[in-house]
This record gives sequence, C-alpha cells and structure tokens, in this order.
Amino acid sequence: MGTGESGTWTARRRFVETMRYGRPDRVPYFEEGLRDEVLSQWHEQGLADEADLWARCPVDRREQLPVDLSPRPALDGPVTTAADLKALRERLDGDDPGRFPDDWARRVEAWRTRDHVLQWPVHSGFFLSMGVHDWRRFLEVVHLLHDAPELVAGVMEAHGRFLARLADRVLREVDVDFATFSEPIGGNDRPLLGPRAYERFVLASYAPLIDALRRGGVETILFVTYANARVLLPGVLAAGFDGVWACEAETGAMDYRSLRRQFGSSLRLIGGIDLDTLLADKATIRREIEAKVPPLLAQGGYVPLADGRVRANVPLENYLYYRRVLEEVASRQGG
Repeated sequence: MGTGESGTWTARRRFVETMRYGRPDRVPYFEEGLRDEVLSQWHEQGLADEADLWARCPVDRREQLPVDLSPRPALDGPVTTAADLKALRERLDGDDPGRFPDDWARRVEAWRTRDHVLQWPVHSGFFLSMGVHDWRRFLEVVHLLHDAPELVAGVMEAHGRFLARLADRVLREVDVDFATFSEPIGGNDRPLLGPRAYERFVLASYAPLIDALRRGGVETILFVTYANARVLLPGVLAAGFDGVWACEAETGAMDYRSLRRQFGSSLRLIGGIDLDTLLADKATIRREIEAKVPPLLAQGGYVPLADGRVRANVPLENYLYYRRVLEEVASRQGG
C-alpha cells in the first residue's frame, strides 16, 4: 500500500502508521464534520470563517468512499415475507453501475496518488439492514427474531454476500485505508441483541464481507457503535474486527482505558473523549483529556477524538481549548 513518499508524513501515512502501532510524526487529528448550525453559532461568537477555524485547528483530511449500498430500486417496504426477501436479493446487485458516482473513473485515478485517508463505511448494521426506521418496524423485527429467525438470517446474509461481491469489485480499483461497520445497536445500558443472537444473525453474515475486505488489502476494520456494546466485543474481535469507534456511548462501560486493559493491542481505537465535557469549564476539559489520552497514546493504535459530532451548544472557546489541549498532550507524547 502506497502511503506517501519515504520520509514525508502525509495524513494517510500517519493514520496507517498509527493503526500499525508504529511511530508517526504525530497522532492523526480527526474531526467528524461540523454542521452548518454549529458554524453559524460560532460566527456569532467571533469565528471569521471555516478556513480560519482549520488554520487554528489543523485536521488530517479524511474522505469517505461514495458507493450506494442500498437496494436499487428501493423496496416498497420492509422485508416481512419470503417474497420480500427474494425481491431484496434481486435489488442487491453488486454489478449495478448506478451504485457509483458519474465521475468514478476520475476519482479512482486521483485516489492512486492521494495523501489523505480514505474510509469506506461499508455496512449500516443490523437494524438499518432490517429496515428499522421507527418504533413500529422495531417491534416487527423483534417479533421476526422469534417467529421467523430464518427470514432475519436471510436478510442479513443477502446484505453480507452482496457487499462481499461489491467489495471484491471496488478493491480491485481502490486502496482503502479503513472500513467501518456502523452498529446503532442499543442504548447506554446494553445492546438490544445479546451476544449469542448477535453472533448468529449479524456476525455470521459479516464473514463474507470481512473476508473480501482482507482479500482486497484493507488492513483496518472498525466497529462503530452508538451504544454500550461491551458484551458484544469479544465476539466482534473474534469475527475479524480490528478495533472500535464508540460514538456518544455510555462513557463508563465503554471507557477506552478499560477496553484496552481487557483486549490489549488487538483493539485499535478512535474517539474516547467525552463530548459532554466540552460543555463544561476548561479545567474539566483538561482533566478529561489528560486522564485518557496520554496512556492510550503511549500504547499506540489510537486516534483521540471527541466521541460524537460537536453540537451547536458547544461554545467556540471551549472547542478551541479542547483542540489546543489535545495537541499539547499529543506533542508531549512525541513521534
């Protein structure tokens, strides 16, 4: 995998070296993207423009692979019958050229010499794959797990096999730096599927896709979770994942220091800084960063980041201070 010229630290080379537990020149600086309402609030608080922000808070560029992973054309409704499952399989066509932007060939050529990080969000997880977008459909899926488990397994298998075929095609053309599986699987107390059900219905369906990602040279595969998914992690890592990116999860149960003690260097990590501390005073922000970031940086395989997208109620002054302290702590760690 080409990650930049020898001796030149690019965003891409820095990220790859970090995930390999190497010694980059510095830790990668990621940002999840700031919504327009956040920037609007910060303009009122004295921010000149977005360029001014990134001049003061450098960010390593990260691009997401723009591939349509949904059924094409869309289904009329969620899968509830064998006929629906047949229709789903027909519409998950990995050879459909409409899944790619019109300028795909141009992008592929440009990516060959890129110096930034390329991420592929390659799976939207169990509930979204099952068509859960509201409470009514959630209840339907819960009943299907009990009454028609073979149908649920069929839906997940259809997505997994389709995505594996798609990955084989995409990765013949593009070197991807890391892939992410999004899993909005539960709440702060626990996931909505237990470990046995999760391994049976979900992780088993991920296996062909994970194999395809490995064949295609993807070194880092991350489990992105929006819940307290701790009880699922032994099975997740055994299934071939390399690490976790926990977003707005319960900070005690998903504390990265504790996860590292349990899973060791098999667990790469992105995030881990409690977003809510950015609403507090500067002393609280510093305590949060100083307590968590230095030990994780010392162990390696870690990209420090707030555990969710910054909201409009975070003051600009607090955000700038968070970034300043983060860079200060990272510079002490050294490359």
